Amino acid sequence: MSRRRRAVKRPIARDPNYNSPLVTRLVNTVMKCGKKSTAQRIVYGAFAQIAEKNTGANPLDILQRAVDNAKPRIETKARRVGGATYQVPLEVPGDRQQSLALRWIVSFASARKGVPMKQAIATEIMEAYQGQGNAIRKRDEVHRMAQANKAFAHFRW
Repeated sequence: MSRRRRAVKRPIARDPNYNSPLVTRLVNTVMKCGKKSTAQRIVYGAFAQIAEKNTGANPLDILQRAVDNAKPRIETKARRVGGATYQVPLEVPGDRQQSLALRWIVSFASARKGVPMKQAIATEIMEAYQGQGNAIRKRDEVHRMAQANKAFAHFRW
């Protein structure tokens, strides 16, 4: 932790196509090596596939629901107390909840081998929207871990 000053939280620019900061965060999470146009092409292609599968539904609403379903409410953090390390359950701030959900969706999409990234992201978003899939399983695993370590909650500070 820095001893100087607090880092200033910069506002997230809105996406040009969907006018949403959530889409911008998804594009930034997908982006590798600064290739933003490639990441945008992947995300917009995934949105096109989602819109194609769900006629009448807005892909932005589906993404929002998928991220809300995948958000962890509580997680464990390692705290060192008296020479022992404890996994202490803590509530997750809203910004980190969204970051973790997007990171899990993208990482599980990229782990799907033999599938184009557009299709993999579209599938992961649809599975998270329906309350199933790898991102939801990861969220449940994090919640179970926090539940199992509830006895160490008095170490939070």
